Amino acid sequence: MVATLSGRPPVVLLGGFLKLTELRNPGAAFSIGGRSVTILFTAIAVGVTIFILRMSSRIRSVPWAITLGLLLGGAVGNLVDRIFRYPGIFRGYVVDWIQLPHWPVFNLADSAIVCGGVLAVLLAMRGTRLDGQRVTVEPDPAGQPSEPMQGTGASGGDAAAGKDGGAA
Repeated sequence: MVATLSGRPPVVLLGGFLKLTELRNPGAAFSIGGRSVTILFTAIAVGVTIFILRMSSRIRSVPWAITLGLLLGGAVGNLVDRIFRYPGIFRGYVVDWIQLPHWPVFNLADSAIVCGGVLAVLLAMRGTRLDGQRVTVEPDPAGQPSEPMQGTGASGGDAAAGKDGGAA
């Protein structure tokens, strides 16, 4: 994209709904923070990458694999720009090039991070763990939530047993 878009006016597509324009972003997403936080976001990207790589051996859930793959791809994509682009190692500018109406210019790595983040929140809200199991909370007979149980509900092993271990 850099070679194609650099030094030229925006390419207008889809009747103006989409524009391709090169923008060098020294800050965080949407150019927040400017150059002063570039090294901070580089460190965060390195940390996220290491965390996801360490967690990858535990993933048994396709939705979590997709989610963490999006986050990893986005973090590494922007990290490559931070490492290898001007003005220098770990201070480089991220190249943003996609512009929608009423929205800041972004790139595919930013999109992957946002989509992965939304999916992570949804999976966490559903109680889906990395191993694919769902964490459920079953109410006790008095109607109060009891301890979280692992499993998928009806087939969750001891889920049918009461607190005292007897049959429900």
